[in-house]
Amino acid sequence: MPFAEIKGVRYHYELSGSGPPVLLLHGFTGTAENWQPHAAVLAESFRVLAVDLPGHGQTSAPADPARYRMEQVAADLAQLINQQAGVPAHLLGYSMGGRLALYLAIHYPASVQSLILESASPGLDDVAERQTRIRQDEALAGRIEREGIRAFVNYWEQLPLFASQSRLPEHERQRLRAQRLRNDPQGLANSLRGMGTGVQPSLWKQLGDLRMPVLLLAGALDEKFVRIAQQMYDRIADARLEIVPDAGHTVHLEAPAVFQMHVLDFLTQR
Repeated sequence: MPFAEIKGVRYHYELSGSGPPVLLLHGFTGTAENWQPHAAVLAESFRVLAVDLPGHGQTSAPADPARYRMEQVAADLAQLINQQAGVPAHLLGYSMGGRLALYLAIHYPASVQSLILESASPGLDDVAERQTRIRQDEALAGRIEREGIRAFVNYWEQLPLFASQSRLPEHERQRLRAQRLRNDPQGLANSLRGMGTGVQPSLWKQLGDLRMPVLLLAGALDEKFVRIAQQMYDRIADARLEIVPDAGHTVHLEAPAVFQMHVLDFLTQR
């Protein structure tokens, strides 16, 4: 299991395949493990690098929430891309990982060849809305610390955002639950404080600066993120939008074959 030490954080990552590099970034409560079925397919044509983000999986969980801030983690990932690939990478990010991938693409464009955003957003543009979200994330972080990982995962699985996951096969749901339970509660709490949607810089005004090709993916059942994807599509010069029927927030889990089709079609045209 490879690890890379970057500015005091020990990053765990999984590496497979050969060819142009593809960096995979998971969502909140996820790990590199979530990408394994897709990484195996991508590795037939690409060098796939799937990373555990700070506070998740086997990567360090720093005590200082500031170390989780998007500015710092994006700089870490740009360094990791340079170390492991030496050339710009294709980025694929889901949810929180998509927000991070977008930040990395805007601020480190020389490290990014193309960008795939699944159920992602550029953050919140309204100051009052951001402050409300920061308070909500702090309350949730405190709940994780007080009640522990199992109680938090029980709560997280019942969010309306993930209602469509109830249709996944039982073994898939149990595997996802087991992965979530292996996370460190303090790491998840500090991830919310450092990289939550409220605290991250809004990227809406910088979408027009993107010059690399962008694929936007959203599940048709996830109406909020369909709207966000459509708004992003209108602002990005070289963008492609795919709304996946009968899927919710986790398109890569709920419609894996369609997800792979869109991703491979996009990547092989680069």
